[in-house]
Amino acid sequence: MTTFLQLHLLTAYPPSNPNRDDQGRPKQALVGGAPRLRLSSQSVKRALRLSEPFRQGLAGHMGQRTKFIAKDVLDYLIAGGMEPAQARTRAEEIAKVFGKIEPQDKKRPDEMQGTTLAFVSPDERGFALALADKALAGEEMPKDKELAKTVLRTADGAVDIAMFGRMLADNPDFNRDAAVQVSHAITTHRAVAEDDYFTAVDDLKRDGNAGGAHLGEHGFGSGVYYLYACVNTDLLVENLGGDKELAARGLRALVRAIATATPSGKQNSHAHYPRAGYVRAELGSNTPRDLTGAFFAPVRGDDLFDASARALERTAADIDRAYGATCDAHKIMDVPKGQGTLAEIEEFAASALERLDG
Repeated sequence: MTTFLQLHLLTAYPPSNPNRDDQGRPKQALVGGAPRLRLSSQSVKRALRLSEPFRQGLAGHMGQRTKFIAKDVLDYLIAGGMEPAQARTRAEEIAKVFGKIEPQDKKRPDEMQGTTLAFVSPDERGFALALADKALAGEEMPKDKELAKTVLRTADGAVDIAMFGRMLADNPDFNRDAAVQVSHAITTHRAVAEDDYFTAVDDLKRDGNAGGAHLGEHGFGSGVYYLYACVNTDLLVENLGGDKELAARGLRALVRAIATATPSGKQNSHAHYPRAGYVRAELGSNTPRDLTGAFFAPVRGDDLFDASARALERTAADIDRAYGATCDAHKIMDVPKGQGTLAEIEEFAASALERLDG
C-alpha cells in the first residue's frame, strides 16, 4: 500500500503582494462564492526550491529548470577549443534530448536556448558535458535513443525533480511523475486586493516645489492562507532510485521549507517573511483528502487565525466520522496554543519511510 504524508498549513500574511497576476495585483479566486487572495502552486513550489532548507539541506541534489542547457554545452565546447559553428552543431545534437532548440537568431548568433524549460539534474548535466568531451576528442556522437540513454536518467538523486516531476515531450520515457502535489493557497476568509497610491520624491529637486517626482499605485492584500500538500512517499523513494536516506532528507527539507518559505513578489516593498502558525501533518495509506471544505463558508470573527484552525480541525473530525479514519497518525504544531514544534513535524514526516516495504 502507498504511504501518504499530508500537510495542512495556516499562515498569516501581512499586507503584501507575494504572487502577482498579469496586472501586477495579488492573485485572487472565488471560493464558496466569496473573494479570496491566492498564491499559485507554481509560485509556492519555486519558493520551496529556492528556500534555505532546500539549498542547504539538499546541496548537490538539486536540479536546474532552464532553457539554457544548450548554451551551457556550447560555451563548454568553445572553451575547449572547438570552432563556434561546429560547437553550435554539436551542442544542439547533445542538448536536444532535453527539448527542441530555437532556430538561430541572426541578430544574436551567440544566443542558444531551448523552446521550453527543462528540469536538468546535476548528473544529467555531467553526462551532457562528458559527451561534449568526446566531441572535443573527435569521437562520434550516439544517435537518437542511444543519445537519450547516454544523457537522461529516470532516477538520479535530484530531490526537487523527484518531488515535483518533469515532462520531456521528445523523450517521455524519462518523464518523472511528481511525488509531491501542492495546492493553490487561499485565504480562509473573505479578502480582496487593495490599492496603494504612492509618490516618490526627487532628492536633487531644490526649487521649493514639494510635489512628488513620480506617482504610482500597486495592489496588496493580507490574510490567513490555507495550504495543502500531499506526498506519495513510495513514489518519492522510487524517483530517487530507492535511496531512503536521501528521501528522508527531502521530507525534512520539505516540511521546514513549506512552513517558512514564501513567494518573493514585492518583498522589498513589504518585507513579508511569515511562518506557518499551524501545521497538521498526517500519515496513512487511505486515499488523501484536502481540507479546503473547512473554508468554503468564509471564516469570520475577531481572531481569524484561531477560527481558521478550529474550522480545519472540525472538518478533519467530521470527515473521519463519516468516512472512517483518513490517516493512521497525525501530529500538530499550533504556535498560538504553544503546542508542538516544527522539529517534531520534521521527524514525524521522515518516519513515513519506516512504513515502506523493503
